[in-house]
Amino acid sequence: MIELSPLIPGKKPEETTVVVAMSGGVDSSCVAALLHKLGYKVIGITLQLWDYTPASDGGKKMGTCCALDDVYDARRVCQTLGVPHYVLNYESEFKEKVIDDFVDTYLAGATPIPCVRCNQRIKFDSFMDKAKALGADCLVTGHYVRKEIGPEGQGMLLRGVDPTKDQSYFLFTTTQEQLNFIDFPLGRLTKDITRDLAKELGLHLHAKKDSQDICFVPEGDYRKVVKRFAPQAEAPGNLVDTEGNILGQHNGIINFTIGQRKGLGVALGYPAYVVEIRPDVREVVIGTKDDLGVQTFFADDLNWVGDTPIDDVDGMDVQLKVRNNHDSVPGRITYLGNGRMEIEMYTPEDAVSPGQAAVFYDGERMLGGGWIKVPRKTFASGPVKVKIEAA
Repeated sequence: MIELSPLIPGKKPEETTVVVAMSGGVDSSCVAALLHKLGYKVIGITLQLWDYTPASDGGKKMGTCCALDDVYDARRVCQTLGVPHYVLNYESEFKEKVIDDFVDTYLAGATPIPCVRCNQRIKFDSFMDKAKALGADCLVTGHYVRKEIGPEGQGMLLRGVDPTKDQSYFLFTTTQEQLNFIDFPLGRLTKDITRDLAKELGLHLHAKKDSQDICFVPEGDYRKVVKRFAPQAEAPGNLVDTEGNILGQHNGIINFTIGQRKGLGVALGYPAYVVEIRPDVREVVIGTKDDLGVQTFFADDLNWVGDTPIDDVDGMDVQLKVRNNHDSVPGRITYLGNGRMEIEMYTPEDAVSPGQAAVFYDGERMLGGGWIKVPRKTFASGPVKVKIEAA
C-alpha cells in the first residue's frame, strides 16, 4: 500500500471529507478506494455528459471516455466501498460548450482538443461547486500529474512522474483557485503500479482497458460527427500549392489536418503534406515538409499559474509543448495583453496546428498555456508539380 502525505496539512484523514471525480475507469476508482482505505470520508461524483441511447447515434459506446458502462462501474465501486455516489446530468451544457466548439473548430480549419474543453468548461467547475456544496475539504482526480505547495501556500501543477502517462498538457486550463482545492494522488505512480494497487484493493475493474475514443465520437470517426451537426463541412474547395496554383479539388476541409500526408488526392515524386488550411476560401495548401515548420506563433485565451505576474512576462525562457505527444522544446514567450501570448521557438517545429494548445513549463512545473493561432504563412519552396490521382 502506498503512503500519501495528508491531503489537507494538519488535518487527519478521518477528519477530511474528499470528493473524488469518478469517471468509472481504473485510475479514479483506485483513488477512491485508496483514500477510503486510508480513512478519508469519500464521496464519489460522476458526470453524465452524453445521451447514450441508440437514438443519439451513440449507443453504449464501450471503450470511449465517459461511456455509460463507466457510469455503472463508478457506481459499483462506490457501492462496494460503502460510500455515497452522485451522478450529475450535464448533457445540455456538454453539447453547448464542448460538442458545438468541436464542430466549429473543425469548420475553422483547426484541430480541437475536446477533453481539454470539457475539463475547462464542464468538469472542474462542476465538481468543485458540488464538492463545496457537500462540505468537502478538497476534490481529487485520477490524473497523472503532481501537485506541490509553493512558498506562498499556492498549489503548483507538475508533470507526472511517468512521462508516458503525464497529463499536464490536458490540464493547462486549471486555474489557481482550482489548484488550491484539487489534488492528484496518482501523479507519482506509473499505470502498472496503479493497476496493481487497484487489484490489491479488490476493485473488479483493475484490468479494465483505458478508453481510446472521445465519448461523442463513435469508433473515432470525427468526420461523421462534424457532418451530422454541420452538413456544410463537406463543401468542396481547391487544393493549391504554396504559390496558390490550383492542383485539384477536395470534398471538404473537414477531411484534412495540418501535417497530413495520406489521402491528399494528389501524387508527387516526393512526400507532400497539408501545410495550411484556409477556411475562409476553403483552400487546402499542399507543400513540402520544409513548409510545415513554424517558429513564431501566438496563443490566445491564456491561463497562467506561474509565479511571475502575467503582465511581466516579456521574453521569458520556457519549455514548450505544442501537442500532447510532443517532446517539450526550448522557446521564449512574451505577453501581449488581452489574453494573448507571442511564442518563439528556437528552432522551427512541424505540425504547430491551430486548435491545439501551446503549454509552457519551467522544468517540471506547468506554468499555463493557450490555444494556438498561426499567422497565414509565406512559403519559400515555391509550387509543387503534381498529377491528380484518378478518382
